[in-house]
Amino acid sequence: MPTSRSYHEFLIETLQNWEETAGYIEVTLQEGGDEPKLLPKVLRNVVEAYAKMNKLSDSTQLKHKKLDKLLTASGCAEIYAFVELLDALGFRLAVTVKDDELMTEEVTKVVITNDGSD
Repeated sequence: MPTSRSYHEFLIETLQNWEETAGYIEVTLQEGGDEPKLLPKVLRNVVEAYAKMNKLSDSTQLKHKKLDKLLTASGCAEIYAFVELLDALGFRLAVTVKDDELMTEEVTKVVITNDGSD
């Protein structure tokens, strides 16, 4: 009999917190260029967590399936090229949680910020 939960179970439970999910996606976008196949897995984990909370509409599931196919086919090259260009220009992507009253089907937005380091 196992005495502890698996990492995956812990991760899925953690991702049921919107702030944790936003950070998880953001770090993957910022640091995942060396491992581009990580992004589709990260998004699958997020979708799994939200499905467990019954916060995943049919429409969102279809959007995820479509994006998953695109990311898998391209190896996420376009997204990471975009992130690298933003970095070279002195910007970075930030994933933040929408305001509670706006949280219906879509739960995060992407924000581009300039960190002033250029």
